[in-house]
Amino acid sequence: MLMYPHIDPIALQLGPIAIHWYGLTYLAAFGLFWFLGTLRLQHEPFRSLGGPGGWNRKDVEDILFLGVAGVIVGGRLGYCLFYKPGYYLSHPLEIFMVWQGGMSFHGGLLGVIASMVWFARSRSRPFWQVMDFVAPCVPTGLAAGRVGNFINGELWGRFSSPDLPWGMVFPQSGSMLPRHPSQVYQFLLEGLLLFVLLWLYARKERKQGQVAAMFMIGYGMFRFVAEFFREPDDFLGLRALNLSQGQWLSLPMILFGVGLWLWAARRPSAVVTAR
Repeated sequence: MLMYPHIDPIALQLGPIAIHWYGLTYLAAFGLFWFLGTLRLQHEPFRSLGGPGGWNRKDVEDILFLGVAGVIVGGRLGYCLFYKPGYYLSHPLEIFMVWQGGMSFHGGLLGVIASMVWFARSRSRPFWQVMDFVAPCVPTGLAAGRVGNFINGELWGRFSSPDLPWGMVFPQSGSMLPRHPSQVYQFLLEGLLLFVLLWLYARKERKQGQVAAMFMIGYGMFRFVAEFFREPDDFLGLRALNLSQGQWLSLPMILFGVGLWLWAARRPSAVVTAR
């Protein structure tokens, strides 16, 4: 079995200013989104809709700015509402103390959706076209976030068999028994594998909403599977049917994604015109 390497969470100390690895993984996530977004402009229908008044790099920058706000605000509020509603209702000012930790992917997703609604309306773009543009650029950011989780030595997995070659001891968990390195599992599933599958799927023009639908289905399924190896939050434990909170939050994503894909498949193909 392996031993967690105790990585210093501070990457660089400049006097009183500490630059954390976790913050750098967020910067990496946003940088990867911008890079992939510029490549996405070459995919249909966005390439045919390019030019003055159409899809361009300024859109990528604006989407990134709004997406960052959505991730931070939605992720924080989602954590407070989905995981510790009673505590934060009693301590409302601590909602703003983001430096204490506590972010939720599902809340961040809702925040991004809200920000993309605003972007679509402000640019008179179809909402699902905007979401189809965004979806393939997201998984690499999720992968970067899981790297940050591993560096911080948080969100470790459930106990594994002593014979598992990659079973890892996380002393900060309070036990010296090997666990699944679930951060790595999520990095590989929700990050790299989902990116490859979604990027390949999105390279061919699809009906509006189908790329976004595949993201929700893929993320929901991979997260649901990974949660079987991830230690449930100690203040929540397992919920009904011995499923974790993350699994219960992922099920609506899967169902909505399937419904969205079927709905989009029945719609007539949109006519692409250069602008």
